[in-house]
Amino acid sequence: MNKTCYFFLIGVICFSSCSARKTVSSSKNSKNSISNRDAHRNNSNIQKANSASMAGYKSLSSLDYIDRFKAIAIQEMNQYGIPASITLAQGLFESGAGNSDLARIANNHFGIKCTADWKGKSYYKDDDQVNDCFRVYDNPEDSFRDHSTFLKRKNYAKLFELDKNDYEGWARGLKAAGYATNPKYPELLINLIVKYNLDQYDRAEGEAAKIKREDRVLSQINDNIGKANTDTLTKTKPDDKIYTVKQGDTLYNISKRFGITVDELKALNSIPDNNIHIGQKLVVVK
Repeated sequence: MNKTCYFFLIGVICFSSCSARKTVSSSKNSKNSISNRDAHRNNSNIQKANSASMAGYKSLSSLDYIDRFKAIAIQEMNQYGIPASITLAQGLFESGAGNSDLARIANNHFGIKCTADWKGKSYYKDDDQVNDCFRVYDNPEDSFRDHSTFLKRKNYAKLFELDKNDYEGWARGLKAAGYATNPKYPELLINLIVKYNLDQYDRAEGEAAKIKREDRVLSQINDNIGKANTDTLTKTKPDDKIYTVKQGDTLYNISKRFGITVDELKALNSIPDNNIHIGQKLVVVK
């Protein structure tokens, strides 16, 4: 093979791979304004905090991934009505069967980015923009639960009116509601579901059960509209709170978590530089 043909094939492979990417685009990424230095420092802290789980990580096949997470996908389906096949297909696609850096380091299996209401830890990597901000979870199960919670938003409300075994409706509805920018996203999910027979985990529901579930989930969606943000770790509003610094925290992440600027946080606590230490108590309310 001559060099011209070689580089042509490499270009085709790269184009195909890059064109298959998707982006959660439900709202503006609120933590993009960060320097490369701060992003690198933050990511290093996250990697150190998760070093034990990363060291023990073993590569998963697609079948391994399905077997590992099918139970929680079914649990989320029964709780919210999202087909288990959809959850598994999204997890397979977004995380590369759990083998992507984002899944291994940040336990993020669905490529969910930081939004204005995200108060947890963050991991930065280039995606639609340089240093796009992605959510960090303590374990993969938290990622699956947050995936369900993430979908309980106004623009996805109509999806919860679908039958919980209507994976085709969900696949097309996710794209229409703005979950992904890739025009082929529905087909990508449906093809995975068919290939691995993921619809075997979906369960139909009777009309009465469907109405009861719809009422409960849609009521939760309505209740969340316009609600004040809370600290997602303690589920309490940050008024009159003192925050204790934990491993992996930075002034930037803490400031964003509680809706103030880094300068305000430093002024409130008389911090002369950007150094903080584990166990340090910080005032987080102006």
